[in-house]
Amino acid sequence: MKALPVVGKFVSVVFAALIIAACSNTDTVNQDAAAAAAEAAAAEAAAAEQASQEAQAREAAAEVAAQQQRIQDAAMAAGTVFYFAFDSSTLTDDTRVAVDAHIAALLTNEASVRLEGHTDERGTREYNLALGERRANAVRDYMVANGVPSYRIESISYGEENPTAFGSGEANWQENRRVELK
Repeated sequence: MKALPVVGKFVSVVFAALIIAACSNTDTVNQDAAAAAAEAAAAEAAAAEQASQEAQAREAAAEVAAQQQRIQDAAMAAGTVFYFAFDSSTLTDDTRVAVDAHIAALLTNEASVRLEGHTDERGTREYNLALGERRANAVRDYMVANGVPSYRIESISYGEENPTAFGSGEANWQENRRVELK
């Protein structure tokens, strides 16, 4: 019966080994579960960060669009017709303010413009075409000097050919001495 205590010891050792092995498997399983949970949490945090960045980008784009719209509205409020004194192609202070609003708008987009120079009916046809061209070029030069690329600006002169006010008299002539931005 001496064999029985040896078998009992052997069974005890095997049983202890099985318990240790089972505990070590539990630790591995727990470690794997913890690692998977950490990876899931990291992925969730990364997704939340990306969503936050996308939301911030959308907000920034909306703000830029709103700012551009305010600039466009200010340009339209300033008007698209710039008036000049008799026989002059010099920009007045009021004209500069109005053109500045359009410059700000042009700097926010890639639009091109056409400047149409006009004169009143006094003077020869050739002189009026040249004066209308000087007026359109004065506005163009001011825009270029303030950052608008020259390739985006076309200038043309109609001279006295397209009046807005018909008839003779200073009030009518004053309305016709202009540059129109199109």
